[in-house]
Amino acid sequence: MALPPPPALSTPRLNLMRLTIMRGITWTGFLLVVIFGIEVMGFQLNVLSVMATILFMAAFNVVTWWRLGLTRPVSDLEYTLHLIIDLLGLTCVFFQTGGATNPAVTYLLVPITIAAATLPWWHSITTALFAILGYTLLMYFYVPLPQLEQHFFNLPFSLHIVGMWLNFILCAALMTYFIYKMARALRLRDHSLAQTREASLRNEQILAVASQAALTAHELGTPLSTIAVLLNEMRSDITDPLLQEDLDMIRCQVDTCKQHLRTLAASAERKASSIETQDAPLWIGNVIERWLVMRPDVEYDFEVRGRRSAQIDVDITLGQAVMNLLNNAADASPDQIKITLDWNEHTVTLDIRDYGAGIPMDIADKLGETFVTSRSKGMGIGLFLTHATINRFGGSVKLYNQDGGGTLTEVTLPRAGTLS
Repeated sequence: MALPPPPALSTPRLNLMRLTIMRGITWTGFLLVVIFGIEVMGFQLNVLSVMATILFMAAFNVVTWWRLGLTRPVSDLEYTLHLIIDLLGLTCVFFQTGGATNPAVTYLLVPITIAAATLPWWHSITTALFAILGYTLLMYFYVPLPQLEQHFFNLPFSLHIVGMWLNFILCAALMTYFIYKMARALRLRDHSLAQTREASLRNEQILAVASQAALTAHELGTPLSTIAVLLNEMRSDITDPLLQEDLDMIRCQVDTCKQHLRTLAASAERKASSIETQDAPLWIGNVIERWLVMRPDVEYDFEVRGRRSAQIDVDITLGQAVMNLLNNAADASPDQIKITLDWNEHTVTLDIRDYGAGIPMDIADKLGETFVTSRSKGMGIGLFLTHATINRFGGSVKLYNQDGGGTLTEVTLPRAGTLS
């Protein structure tokens, strides 16, 4: 009994599985045609040789299904050998059933088409050469089948013409379905590879930013400490209360900078185990509260539309990413921001609507992908890191210009337990 293929199939393994299915359909059809020809049309065939070829291909198909259950990857060479064995089997059965005069001989084009659609150049050439060689030999060496010139059920066509018609239908059906599936699998693989390359380039940029941030944090520690010492000395020498108040404010800002640097260093040491599952409305509410500490002048409206509860996986970097988006909205329109949280069975969606000038169309497609910003004083790093962080959680960020002015920022995150 044939073993099922493993659940996770690579593109070459999927192509081999489809080739195996096609082989089963093809040789089952040949078997039925041979039985019909012998029993109904009175074909004079070497039944033992023909049936031996069909049984060999059937056994080979069973072995192929067993091989698909193994973890060993399917190489291009192995796939090519399968196509060559198919060609040899077809050549053998055509040799015993009329050779090049058999109306089904053009089926030799099917393995060539499969190779051209799924294999590298030299493997395709090898497959084509074997098919050409087989067809050429069948022109000289074959067992004649005179019954092919008989007329079929009083139709004005000979059996040879009817066979060509049936073969055309079989080839068209198999090639349309299976070649489309194989080519589509290759396109999906290429698309996946392109996404992987883009993610690798983005990760390299993130690593470069992180390395520069760590170096800058280390270098800022010394001047901040020097400024703090000088401020203490200046305060002890100054008796004017107003100047002392200004110095205290400067010292407070210096301490804030040092605290941010310590937080940055601590965040760099956090591992993936810091990811935790939280209630989405509660977590977003806490993020907004922390954001309002820094932006108390912002007017906003927060609405939760989802029913019951939704859980999402979060960490400190995700909260900072959402705060970056909120800051962008606040910079665009501090007097009016609308925040909406909703969810469905699989995803949680956070909409941040501002009423500012919107996004210039010439940079709209580049925001978040490279260091591009819509603000004259911005560097684009914040939005780039925001995209990278949300993508790391399996989510996405999309920005839309609105008809009434402003921008809609849509953040989509998978619900906890739905990300594979």
